[in-house]
Amino acid sequence: MAQYEFKLPDIGEGVVEGEIVKWLVKPGDQIVEDQPLVEVMTDKATVTIPSPRKGKVLQVVGKEGDIAKVHGTLVILEVEGAGGASHGMPSTGTPAQAAPSIAADKAGQPAPLQTRDVPQPGASHAAPSQQGQNGDGRKVLATPVTRRMAREMGVDLAQLQGSGPQGRVMKADVLAHSTTTPGAAQRPLPPRAEALQQDEVRPLRGLRKSIARSMVQSHSYVVPFTFVEECDTGALTAMRERINAGLVKRGDPKLSYLPFIAKALLRGFARYPELNAVMDEEKQALIVKKDVNLGFGAATDNGLTVFVVKDVAHRSLREIGAEIERLASAARDNKLQLADLQGSTFTVTSLGRDGGLLATPVVKHPEVAILGIHKIKEYAKPVKLPSGEVHVEIAERMNLSCSFDHRVIDGHIGAAFLYEVIRALESPELLLVDCC
Repeated sequence: MAQYEFKLPDIGEGVVEGEIVKWLVKPGDQIVEDQPLVEVMTDKATVTIPSPRKGKVLQVVGKEGDIAKVHGTLVILEVEGAGGASHGMPSTGTPAQAAPSIAADKAGQPAPLQTRDVPQPGASHAAPSQQGQNGDGRKVLATPVTRRMAREMGVDLAQLQGSGPQGRVMKADVLAHSTTTPGAAQRPLPPRAEALQQDEVRPLRGLRKSIARSMVQSHSYVVPFTFVEECDTGALTAMRERINAGLVKRGDPKLSYLPFIAKALLRGFARYPELNAVMDEEKQALIVKKDVNLGFGAATDNGLTVFVVKDVAHRSLREIGAEIERLASAARDNKLQLADLQGSTFTVTSLGRDGGLLATPVVKHPEVAILGIHKIKEYAKPVKLPSGEVHVEIAERMNLSCSFDHRVIDGHIGAAFLYEVIRALESPELLLVDCC
């Protein structure tokens, strides 16, 4: 018998760490190959990690809620034959739900699992020429969030030996350095809210904690402004009803309003392509995307999830509607795949029947805009007849609210974009070219 050290494999593009959500095994368990070991939440999704070997669990590394790093040890097994360790073995686990990135700086928690078998650059003893570079001129690998944290805490990234892949400096490295280095500047901790005995304490965990982290990230980067305008939906509603009547006769699913809104957005992007874009914070550059991948917010029991409909420009109304329904159903059942959560270039959020008059949607960083859809309401519309008499008709309209990142989108551009979308919705025949 020998010991086998199983490491957290690469579980998504750009993912370097994940939160241990739930252990599915314990020391002493006899397990078989491909048996689920642990659920790990990354910045993309919650995935179930299977065992690559048959054997006995000797040790699980980390508690539920701890942060595990990619290529860090997860489980030690007793196996037959030669032991060793897995190296970057791809996961075949099934994602359960979407989640933004999880912070590693949790006060009072054990230290994050250490990365092994990853090249570590030697610490430079020469004085760095600038923040973010080693003394020999090599650029320090670190995310924009980590760089900003280092600046605020007075920590020189060039003096740190990163514990992430390829020597990437992690947030935990910055925090560890600031707490062990005399004179390092530290941000004051916010006042602690004490819970009374009769109060109910609900710790932020899982998806809710990830949502909180994502909102903080958007607040840290995006300088938002919101523009609101109403849209006459009478023609759109009438046309949608006619189309759905024909689809029902053929036994096909009905279309919601969302595919029509997706097509209207394409007309907006055609005139104002900078709205279908993402920000590269490190390079301070706007990346205007050629493909249109729309994110749609879906309410689940665990919180808000944003799934992504890819390549909207080359899909018909019915294809968009079918894909939205498929992904929304998967979101409700916690069966979204990693690919369903990645690559969005613009987001649409709808409150459905609770849409209200207006809201200020939060831009999903690194995107630069988000569209909020509100409730369709009837109202009395006065119409002047040729005879001069005024006739009152019952019409309908809804408000559209669009939030933008004011760093790269000016007010008149944001307004003009939304008016282009509204013009398409008020003349919906323009959206029917590829309906059938």
